[in-house]
Amino acid sequence: MAARLRTVRTVKALRAAVAGFRSRKNSIALVPTMGALHDGHISLVRLARRTATRTVVSIFVNPTQFAPHEDFGRYPRTWKADIAALNAEKADLVFAPEVAELYPEGFATRIAPEGPALAGLEDKFRPHFFGGVATIVAKLLIAAMPDFAFFGEKDYQQLLVVKRLVRDLALPIRIVGGGTVREKDGLALSSRNVYLSPDERKAAPVLHRTLQESALAIARGEALASVMARGKVAIERAGFKLDYFEARNADTLAPITSAKEGPIRLLVAAKIGPTRLIDNLGVPLRRA
Repeated sequence: MAARLRTVRTVKALRAAVAGFRSRKNSIALVPTMGALHDGHISLVRLARRTATRTVVSIFVNPTQFAPHEDFGRYPRTWKADIAALNAEKADLVFAPEVAELYPEGFATRIAPEGPALAGLEDKFRPHFFGGVATIVAKLLIAAMPDFAFFGEKDYQQLLVVKRLVRDLALPIRIVGGGTVREKDGLALSSRNVYLSPDERKAAPVLHRTLQESALAIARGEALASVMARGKVAIERAGFKLDYFEARNADTLAPITSAKEGPIRLLVAAKIGPTRLIDNLGVPLRRA
């Protein structure tokens, strides 16, 4: 009979469980999530299980990465479904702390990331966000001290922020990015997709389609500025209010003006109705 998935709710219990795994010479993978698991999260769990012998999944809706006007209270919480999914994937441990466990009264230390966290993308529109992300990710990594930790490429700027965090703090952990999982029509899976009305859902794949068309045009040698301008028009014409549609250096997120400054990542964030969606795509290397 398969072992039942175990849930722990304190850092002390998490460390004890991980120590037990390590005493049996197991390698450890951590998949940090905020719950409301979808196939994108599950793809990370599967990648983690292929990489390490024990997989820990954290479920914690982190309040410090939400501004007062954002959707912390509305953020979907689907505990029973999440646990059922993780049981089916044979995860080994769930860490599901209360807010007071990670942010006790008097908590006064926060991380202020720079580098890719100040690229003028998500940070421009959500200036509080990466401080909250960096602080909670650091706390989770230090608490679990896994060999590997897995983050989705859909949140591309976040992935680079986490990689820089681990490098700068000299944490002996390998950060692994998992590819974006999509619906058949190209829409990137997100816990916020449930907020889309039927008409908004019908329009939403325009983001990925525009990324694809723009990436191919750049790879064919079209001028970067004209490709990006055309893409912005297509996104706004579909009913989106655009926050950004940018071509950036894929390694640093520095702005670029020419395809010669690659590798290139195209990144987009836009609202349709009340729902804000983000996506990104790499530009294929131009063949000589």
